[in-house]
Amino acid sequence: MERRITQVTVVVIMIGGICWLGGINIRAMIGFDLLEPGTLDFKANIHPYVERAVYSLIAQSSMVINSAYLIVWVAGVLFLRTSSFRLKEHGWLLMVAILFYLFTPVEIYAMVLDAKMWYLDNIGSNDLVEFRKIFIHRLAALAGVPMIALLSYYTAIVVAIFRPFEKRNSATSTR
Repeated sequence: MERRITQVTVVVIMIGGICWLGGINIRAMIGFDLLEPGTLDFKANIHPYVERAVYSLIAQSSMVINSAYLIVWVAGVLFLRTSSFRLKEHGWLLMVAILFYLFTPVEIYAMVLDAKMWYLDNIGSNDLVEFRKIFIHRLAALAGVPMIALLSYYTAIVVAIFRPFEKRNSATSTR
């Protein structure tokens, strides 16, 4: 039974990870269309209705992205608990777990900001100034730590694929 749970969690992690990391990139592409390249200054020629629509897209996509992150987080914990892999023998798995779970506080902080934008989009006002404040605060949050977190997530994927730091006995080292 534990083997079946482990297999299901791997599939959930893969599907959730694709939705989560892919969504982050899509949201970034949408959001950065509002800004001058390389700055946090808004473009001058954007119509207010277009800007409002972009904020709505960001708010709605953030809820999907955050849900996918939570699903990956829970599935990762289940995988670590039910898997036959032991962290002492599989250093790559320890690295992946550290790289992923280390940034949980950063993700929670970003989720709070995303929830504020969603609330403002669905229940709050249509004041663009409020959206701009939250948007810029989200981009500048924690002085770039969310970008470092994203890079560590991609590093975790590479580590999971190549599996360095794995103890191998002499019988299995000839694979």
